[in-house]
Amino acid sequence: MHARMDRAERAKQFMPFNPLRGFQEALREKEKVVVERAELSEEEGELLDWKLHALAVGDMVETVYYDHGEYVKVTGLVSRIDPSARVLKVVNTKIPFEDMVELEFCD
Repeated sequence: MHARMDRAERAKQFMPFNPLRGFQEALREKEKVVVERAELSEEEGELLDWKLHALAVGDMVETVYYDHGEYVKVTGLVSRIDPSARVLKVVNTKIPFEDMVELEFCD
């Protein structure tokens, strides 16, 4: 007669087996298309600078910035503005001023 198996141990038998752990993440990373960083025109840079000076902690913004070969869009509340370090923090995301390409105020 077999010893009775508890439910947790029995459930483990039916869990999906993944012999290639991390393989899917590696494929997704490989699929990422790396793009060159675009240079802002003088006019675009001045507009972005004006918007950064108009920002206040607590403002809701949407920003697009360059990060390791791709452009990322973040929407959220401004939690910190550090002009000396030239960093904007949207929720928990630190964004260097020089990596930003778009900044819009949200309602």
